[in-house]
Amino acid sequence: MQSTCDGTCAESIDVNFKILRPVLEDMPPAYSTSGSAGFDLRACFDEETVTIAPGDRLAIPTGLAIDITTPSVAAFVYSRSGLGTKEGLTVSQGVGVIDPDYRGEIIVSLLNTSREPRTLRRCQRIAQLVFQPIRQARLRRVDELSSTDRGEGGFGHTGKM
Repeated sequence: MQSTCDGTCAESIDVNFKILRPVLEDMPPAYSTSGSAGFDLRACFDEETVTIAPGDRLAIPTGLAIDITTPSVAAFVYSRSGLGTKEGLTVSQGVGVIDPDYRGEIIVSLLNTSREPRTLRRCQRIAQLVFQPIRQARLRRVDELSSTDRGEGGFGHTGKM
């Protein structure tokens, strides 16, 4: 996939993609604008529409598989801001991670956070895919961790103001 970066992007990477469902043949993945951080993923279910009840989740196939050819990069599935804000449909786990070695179909799990049933149409844009650098940690077991001023202070330990 070639980036449509107009020079405002730090760098582009090469990502191969495979269309798994014929409905996407005329809608290959593409960035909407030259400054877009991610490209849209589309709903590729067999039915014309599907409805997600309030509070329910639905795993939605996207008809797309990818091969990230740049080392130390992974893909992340984020909610589309308009769909989340206007319709209450968000990526159910917050952010989905597509590991660099995964070659299967990208599936997006959407959660209906609204109080109304929400209906999606086949090929509707449902999420966005963003590529970001990753690092694996060298995990080392120790008997003690280093000390800090915060220590073990957890949620809300610094107060509200």
